[in-house]
Amino acid sequence: MTTRILTGITTTGTPHLGNYAGAIRPAIVASRSPDADSFYFLADYHALIKCDDPLRIQRSRLEIAATWLALGLDTDRATFYRQSDIPEIPELCWLLTCVAGKGLLNRAHAYKASVDKNVESGEDPDAGVTMGLFSYPILMAADILMFNAQKVPVGRDQIQHVEMARDIGQRFNHLFGQGKDLFKLPEAVIEEDVATLPGLDGRKMSKSYDNTIPLFSNSKQLKDAVARIVTDSKLPGEAKDPDNSHLFTLYQAFAAPTQQADFRAALVGGMAWGEAKQALYELLEAELGEARERYHTLIARPADLEDILLAGAAKARKIATPFLGELREAVGLRSFRSQATGSDTVKKKAAKRARFVSFRDEDGSFRFRLLDVDGEQLLLSPAFADGKAAGQASKRLQAGEPLDIRVQGNAFGVWLDEQQVGESPAFADAAATEAAITRLREALAPEEA
Repeated sequence: MTTRILTGITTTGTPHLGNYAGAIRPAIVASRSPDADSFYFLADYHALIKCDDPLRIQRSRLEIAATWLALGLDTDRATFYRQSDIPEIPELCWLLTCVAGKGLLNRAHAYKASVDKNVESGEDPDAGVTMGLFSYPILMAADILMFNAQKVPVGRDQIQHVEMARDIGQRFNHLFGQGKDLFKLPEAVIEEDVATLPGLDGRKMSKSYDNTIPLFSNSKQLKDAVARIVTDSKLPGEAKDPDNSHLFTLYQAFAAPTQQADFRAALVGGMAWGEAKQALYELLEAELGEARERYHTLIARPADLEDILLAGAAKARKIATPFLGELREAVGLRSFRSQATGSDTVKKKAAKRARFVSFRDEDGSFRFRLLDVDGEQLLLSPAFADGKAAGQASKRLQAGEPLDIRVQGNAFGVWLDEQQVGESPAFADAAATEAAITRLREALAPEEA
């Protein structure tokens, strides 16, 4: 049984060593587990709440995408995409906005902190507060609930937002689920053992303190940054205290246990701080050198990054598109073709109204779609070189030939004479897939005399 894990990365800055040790590295390691279904996305809509510099956001999207890929994220295993490439997310955000209580949002930490700051300075409580900031938790809920993520790794300051996503999802289920849980309720995951690295001055490594070590700075820049790490004034030959050394904490985050033990012993034995900094530099260079080369190759080829992210978005939308259709149906945004419900007689009439639609692709090939009574796509054919071959395949399906249906995850294919002639979209889960197969069989069943 797999667990769906979802993590967003806000695109407002350049990744640094603390981001790598605290979030990127553990997430990439977790994505390699056979039990994990990992969704990692660039939270570029969220970035607009914090930053109004378009060039900075664009550069950050490029740098963060290249960073994750250079450090080994396998996009065949994980779904890696930009938030802004999934139009279903803002639509779901509006559906959730319509059920989220203002009182709930009033209690959000970020909004309360802004109000408190304004009050303390004698300003209007809502001075400078945008609707983006105020409704940020709803957009985060849409990110999570769109893919029914079960686990959401977050820092402690984000626990409240996951709890709010649960509250909003639960209310939506109550109002529109008709006894069915449309949304799974997510759980926040706090990873206590993930490293929080000190910066050059000993405070938490953060761009806001200007104390970071950029992740993919060149060798000279990396060496210069390490040289600026604050240490005590003990001279060479004097014993150092590793447990109160920011430099040792940094070394520990990247070293194997035997290396840590040796480094600790050397510090206690009087190793000079200059020598210790050289050891840290060499350790980081060994850890990041190859990844740095991959990073700069990716940065130089933004079109390749674009292709990778768009492929990830297509993969994500195979889940998002049909699920949003289900949610639209639940709230009453339904096709007029679906008014009839209930009896077997009505179902048979509805099945007869399922239809094939033939079309020609831009490359000149021929395809057809099978749409159910509601206009939802059940099958899309592969490309045929000529219209006659496509027509013959659709006619055989309409003629009621025995169906060879092969389930592939949460999708299925239809085969004739060992040749695939149609593929379904990806559905939300196994139950939705089975329901679609039932609709397919009804749609292609021979008409009764």
